[in-house]
Amino acid sequence: MKKALARTTACLALCAAAGIAGAAPQCSGEAVSRAKKLLTFHFGEDDRIRISPDVKELPPIRNPANKKQQFKVLEVWGSIYKGEYRMRLIYFVSGNDCTLMGQEILEYANL
Repeated sequence: MKKALARTTACLALCAAAGIAGAAPQCSGEAVSRAKKLLTFHFGEDDRIRISPDVKELPPIRNPANKKQQFKVLEVWGSIYKGEYRMRLIYFVSGNDCTLMGQEILEYANL
């Protein structure tokens, strides 16, 4: 009986962890919105701009001004016509607030 209870508890813990892992990262909605603005800033208004709703959280980076703080890094992909772009948006998170600290854009191309 104890083994069955232990297995059930372990299974529930793994299922809960898998559910949390599949959730969208904090600030993901903000990142998608900012990615659209970033592409528009670089290329101007264009109705062919598309932003993927998928947001990938990358390992955090340290704040260069305060080594005790970390920034969250979110990766978003977008496209314009045939060009694809990887954008990384860097946030400082405090509670529910997401403060944009930096952004980078890189064209995905084989030259």
